[in-house]
Amino acid sequence: MIQLSEKNIKALNSKKGIILFLHENLKPIKTLRTIQYESRMKKLQEELIKLQHWVVNEKEKIVIIFEGRDAAGKGGAIRRITEHLNPREFRVVALPKPTYEEKGQWYFQRYVNQLPREGKIVFFDRSWYNRAIVEPVNKFCTKKEYNIFMNQVNEFERMITESGIRLIKFYFSISKNEQISRFEDIQNSPLKKWKFSKVDQKAIKLWDSYTKYKEHMFEKTNTPIAPWIIIEGNRKMKARINAIKHILEVIPYK
Repeated sequence: MIQLSEKNIKALNSKKGIILFLHENLKPIKTLRTIQYESRMKKLQEELIKLQHWVVNEKEKIVIIFEGRDAAGKGGAIRRITEHLNPREFRVVALPKPTYEEKGQWYFQRYVNQLPREGKIVFFDRSWYNRAIVEPVNKFCTKKEYNIFMNQVNEFERMITESGIRLIKFYFSISKNEQISRFEDIQNSPLKKWKFSKVDQKAIKLWDSYTKYKEHMFEKTNTPIAPWIIIEGNRKMKARINAIKHILEVIPYK
């Protein structure tokens, strides 16, 4: 039998607790965990608002990259981070496949065009690191194009950080079984199945190939000026909390 403290019982009897427990059919422990998560998230989101005010007032430029396995929770983390921010002061960038004209440009050009002006934050839902993993795994680029990218990316990040951009690089990691489970949930949901792409269809079969390129990316691009922050994503709520905490820790807002 589960022993609940007076504080936990009070939380379960709250309006939020009753809704979760009765209408969403959650068990008591899951209900408490969700209540605690929402309370912690609210406080962190309040700090994110302060951070955004600081970015605007100090004319800072912030770039936050979200990379990781398909269905690892990148989009959900971005939504919770930006949920209460002023939409005029940030952008979420999720670029489609390059156009014919873009294919003839320097690879980084279309990403340079998305970098923030003073006082702005840009969140990349996948970034130039498509060429480090997704493109070579799925044969969307040549070996030569891949090698050129790997030779240039550290210098590119050095240049943008020296120009005054604060760069944070997240990699959301999940287990193979968790990815399979999430793909099944997406495919069975009328509201989410549009997310399941042709790349997703092949992700499980190409798991080992993704792993190989991921490890090589970490080895070559985990630099002192732009280190990778690995977020364990099997538990979505914990992953979101950890990502926000890291942002608040590394950006010196007042």
